[in-house]
Amino acid sequence: MQSRNKILDDMSQLMTNAMGVAQGAKTEADNALKGMMDRWLADRDFVTRDEFEAVRLMAQKAREENEALKTRLDALEAKKKPAAKRS
Repeated sequence: MQSRNKILDDMSQLMTNAMGVAQGAKTEADNALKGMMDRWLADRDFVTRDEFEAVRLMAQKAREENEALKTRLDALEAKKKPAAKRS
């Protein structure tokens, strides 16, 4: 009876070790795939989400400033037209 428990213990230990190896292989494969994807993306000159958001905010601010300047310029031109007619 004791030899039977020994066999089951050995089988259990073997399965536990196999699961550990499989988990390690999965982690290594995940890391390798992530590294390959990072290199592929870097080679394509893609931007990160943070970089994209920063540029988007800069463009939005520039558009708002352009609109404010256009409004100001229109007001100045409207003010200048009556003075030009008097001359």
